[in-house]
Amino acid sequence: MKRRPAAYWLTTVAALLLIVPSSQAQEAVDGPKLNDVVQNGLTYLRDQGQDDSGMLSPRAGSGITSLAVTAALRHGCGLDDPLVARGLKALQGVVKPDGGIYASDRLRNYETCVGIMCFAEANKVAGDGRYDEIMKNAGKFVRGLQIGAEGEVNEDDVQFGGVGYSGKERPDLSNTSYLLEALHSLDAGADDPTVQRALVFVSRCQNLDSEFNDTEFAGKVNDGGFYYVIPTEAVDPSTSERYTANGGLRSYGSMTYSGFKSLVYAGLTKDDPRAKAALTWIAKNYDLEQNPGQGSAGLFYYYNTFGSALAATGNSLVTTADGDKHQWQEELLAQLASTQRDDGSWVNSNRQWFENDANLCTAFALMSLSYCDEPLQTDGKDAE
Repeated sequence: MKRRPAAYWLTTVAALLLIVPSSQAQEAVDGPKLNDVVQNGLTYLRDQGQDDSGMLSPRAGSGITSLAVTAALRHGCGLDDPLVARGLKALQGVVKPDGGIYASDRLRNYETCVGIMCFAEANKVAGDGRYDEIMKNAGKFVRGLQIGAEGEVNEDDVQFGGVGYSGKERPDLSNTSYLLEALHSLDAGADDPTVQRALVFVSRCQNLDSEFNDTEFAGKVNDGGFYYVIPTEAVDPSTSERYTANGGLRSYGSMTYSGFKSLVYAGLTKDDPRAKAALTWIAKNYDLEQNPGQGSAGLFYYYNTFGSALAATGNSLVTTADGDKHQWQEELLAQLASTQRDDGSWVNSNRQWFENDANLCTAFALMSLSYCDEPLQTDGKDAE
């Protein structure tokens, strides 16, 4: 299986005591077992998930196709692999004159962001820049979807810097984190104006009483975790489980890992209180059987954010608040291997967020496993 370079996206944060290096080098998790699990998943997507058009679950737009092809490329499939070749051709077919990569108008940001990530991976394999123009135009498109990008609101507005599924409607942390990941694929630096605007929104989605969150929710939970959306209307705690009794917003796993990774892309260091608080939450809520705070809802999305965020620390060992040490790559592989179905797919019995779709869950699972294939920095020294 092809190995990707270790992602040392936030090596300074890895010096925190919550995520520490092990005493011996960690090359990667068990190769044969990982390869078997991955190849079975890819076979499912190739033979049963992809339709004659090259798309996977096209009723949900083009996003699942982008995720599946990205996963295949990250696991070493070439551009001539049928899953990859047909998928890329289908995705090129949904490139719009405005630069967006989307089949569903209501998912313009999400689909374009994961499309950028997919073409970026394909460009690495091709080595000839054949998708440069698509990526350039798509990057310009998603930048224009960000609230505040055109000066329509200023930084005092709680929606400033965020983005929603189709653009400038109600923004959320998930779509904003996808925007940051897409820009990272385009090699945008931490000082990029779009990145810095997004950091303002991301910081307001963190349960942290600090100068970075000036919303009314900042100190009501104050556990360092992240939530999905900032309410703009009066909150009635009795109407939803996502609220606490005092009107705060509950933190949960997939959003906290997404939020932490977003801080990585925005260039935060180990001394930033937002990074420290997020890692404290992670240490207290480490879990691979459920999406903390959401149970089985969004479980495979959670696995992907879990893997990508922890890979960003550059370390393979997590020490949780109770002192237990976890080789998260090995544990993530074991969890996904134990839940893979006989046909090679994964699916969530919880239908929320479309995770009853086997193509989506399998793509997320394979994306997650790509982070198990990274040799991480574990030389016994604090990363500086």
